[in-house]
Amino acid sequence: MAKTTAQPSASQHSAPSHGGRSTWVVGGTVFAGVLMLVDGVLMVLQGIVGIAKDDVYARIGNYVFEFDSTAWGWTHLILGVIVGLVGAAILRGAGWGRVMGVVLASLALIANFMWLPYQPVWAVVSIAIAVFVIWALCTDRGDRGRSSAY
Repeated sequence: MAKTTAQPSASQHSAPSHGGRSTWVVGGTVFAGVLMLVDGVLMVLQGIVGIAKDDVYARIGNYVFEFDSTAWGWTHLILGVIVGLVGAAILRGAGWGRVMGVVLASLALIANFMWLPYQPVWAVVSIAIAVFVIWALCTDRGDRGRSSAY
């Protein structure tokens, strides 16, 4: 009696799944966590510069939202610390981190929109990062109770 070996079907060759989630979704979530961690550190540095040297940031043109750069420095410093901590929580796989990540990325998006007259290029880059983070965290519908790293 000849033994036949079954060839793997096309469905067995598909991308590996992580608890029912595609590799792209998991990768996007991890990348969003890294972006939040890095963006948090950069926001802290922006905050320190705004607090230490009030004349570093010059306003470009007239803009509806006019704030003192020291106030923006404190805003960026506080928001940066919180964004960095939530980014670390997302990397650890905390379910609450994804929810807070969406909330904080939304706040960072709004803050960077209002920061446009001071640092237009960097504000646009930060807005793009926030939009990606919101998208990545909203598309991840994995197990909400997991607590281990990906």
